[in-house]
Amino acid sequence: MHTTWVELDAAALRDNLRTFQQRVAPAAVMAVVKGNAYGHGLAEVADVLRGEAAWFGVNALHEAEALRRDGHEARVLILGTMHPAQAGAIVRGGFSQAVYDHASLDALDQAATRAGTRARVHLKVETGTNRQGLAGSALCHLAAEARARAGIELEGAYTHYANVEEAEEFGYAAQQLRRFEQALARVETNSPVSVKHTACTAAAILYPQTYFNLVRVGIGLYGLWPSAETKRAACAADRTLALRPALSWKCRIAQIKDVPAGEPVGYGCTFRSERPSRIAVLPAGYYEGLDRGLSNTGAVLIGGRRAPIAGRVCMNMTMVDVTKIPTATAGDEAVLIGRQGDAEISADEMAAWAGTINYEVVTRIAAMLPRVVV
Repeated sequence: MHTTWVELDAAALRDNLRTFQQRVAPAAVMAVVKGNAYGHGLAEVADVLRGEAAWFGVNALHEAEALRRDGHEARVLILGTMHPAQAGAIVRGGFSQAVYDHASLDALDQAATRAGTRARVHLKVETGTNRQGLAGSALCHLAAEARARAGIELEGAYTHYANVEEAEEFGYAAQQLRRFEQALARVETNSPVSVKHTACTAAAILYPQTYFNLVRVGIGLYGLWPSAETKRAACAADRTLALRPALSWKCRIAQIKDVPAGEPVGYGCTFRSERPSRIAVLPAGYYEGLDRGLSNTGAVLIGGRRAPIAGRVCMNMTMVDVTKIPTATAGDEAVLIGRQGDAEISADEMAAWAGTINYEVVTRIAAMLPRVVV
């Protein structure tokens, strides 16, 4: 039925989650599903993990509400920015909210008081990433305020590492961990915080000292390594994991064209056939999430063989050279990411072609494309 679609391997997704659960036990695992579950499909991923994940991590309220509409009862932490006007919906949904400013705390307190309940908040601790968060006296003051509010439950505290994915040694991350522990000691002077978390995928793989009692697993949940450095460090420390990519991206050949030698293909005439060629037109372009930087650089799989991209990636179409794949015909399956026969194009390889990271490659696959669970 579909001309361009994403396939989600449910068994791989569950296996990846269980692999991390075993690695970090007794800490719990938060399945991070922000960014449309890293492009894999929020509804589909959450449904596969129903009853498996104790926590879901999202970026924004609309993602949290989508989980509740689908009947998910797992705890949900909104990691991104909230607008004070969203406080009522956050309280009604029973979501936990990251906070690092007084306006958010005030709004949540007022909304919870009106509802006769308490809003659960997680303090974001600034330790050296210099993104969200507070440090020092500002953090302590906000924590004290949270504890003084009848409508607030100070449920958690957390931080995020700046370079734990890209460094093969723990130096800067260790400094951040010390800062977090020092801040936590000040915040917990009068009473403990029940949920503490710092570890992302890379830290979960490599550094048990970062676990506390909750670990946030994002890219690794989907069977992708955070970086080559993480993988090398894991191998060196005998801490590697058997992760299985959960995503394949496919389309069907729309048309095959015979192009004479010397003829251009696509916008800008950036590709000219050096010989009589067979060009396949694919119904996927940069609107669907295929990076324009793959023009004349990337490839797809057709008939278990690589077909190089010929010319520029268009908005909704891409042309590939199938001259060396004589059996290719309209309607055949083309694999943009994934396996076909013995051949494979990984998200990491596509990222290298485009000069980016695997996170961006999968997350930018258009949300409107069908996600098919297999």
